Amino acid sequence: MSGDGTASLEAERPDRTVDRTPGRQRPPVAAPGYSASKTYTDLHDAIGSARDFTAAFLLAEVHRRRGIRPRTVEDARLVVSELVTNVVRHAAGPCRVDLHLTAGTLEIAVSDADEVIPVAHAQDPARVGQHGLEIVLALCRSVHVEPIPSGKRVRARLAVD
Repeated sequence: MSGDGTASLEAERPDRTVDRTPGRQRPPVAAPGYSASKTYTDLHDAIGSARDFTAAFLLAEVHRRRGIRPRTVEDARLVVSELVTNVVRHAAGPCRVDLHLTAGTLEIAVSDADEVIPVAHAQDPARVGQHGLEIVLALCRSVHVEPIPSGKRVRARLAVD
């Protein structure tokens, strides 16, 4: 962790990018595409609900158009589950999940009120737990953490075709 309280996520795959610019805000993702958002103020059932919300969003899009791999729904559910689990374990809430689907990419953004930037640990098969960000990094094209006025946002981009 650097002196300003930020840390970068480490990527293993050269074909995936991880934005390491602390404090840099990305502009909001613009249309065209399909978007959905849900905010969880009660984190008790947030993990399962967020997984179901993500699956329902993607399955509705499968019915509307082609181009989403069947495996994408399960990968997206897993990414959302890991990111929301981090919120439940390390932040007091609320948690917001934003999904934005454009040609070839699903952007999953999870926001919470905790300013502490998550850190991906080095791979260690003997370690029990704390593999969530490793999983997200393995599945996604890119992962970016950005501070927001009320905490932080983690954006993960997942290939859908």
